[in-house]
Amino acid sequence: MAKGGFPGGFGGGNMNNLMKQAQKMQKQMEDMQKDLETKEFEASSGGGAVLVKINGKKQLTAVNIKPEVVDADDVEMLEDLIMSAVNEVLRKVEEESANKMGKLTGGMPGGLF
Repeated sequence: MAKGGFPGGFGGGNMNNLMKQAQKMQKQMEDMQKDLETKEFEASSGGGAVLVKINGKKQLTAVNIKPEVVDADDVEMLEDLIMSAVNEVLRKVEEESANKMGKLTGGMPGGLF
């Protein structure tokens, strides 16, 4: 074992480089998250009858429902359309986040290490 170091060549200089790389990646992840939070995502269902929008923080910002799909005798259909649109827009945010994370980590399994 090297004097004052770790086995396997993880001496002082290499450890400092590793820490700098980790700090750089952490900063990039924070920047990516801030960028994602400024975006708006939307999805629709029922051929555009229901449109929902959320921001990158996964907060619902808008729900638009065309009047012709509002049927007091079929509330369940409207509920299904809303649920479908919300689930789709959440999937879009997750996909965008995963794509950005994959670019940042270079596709490393399990994240950093």
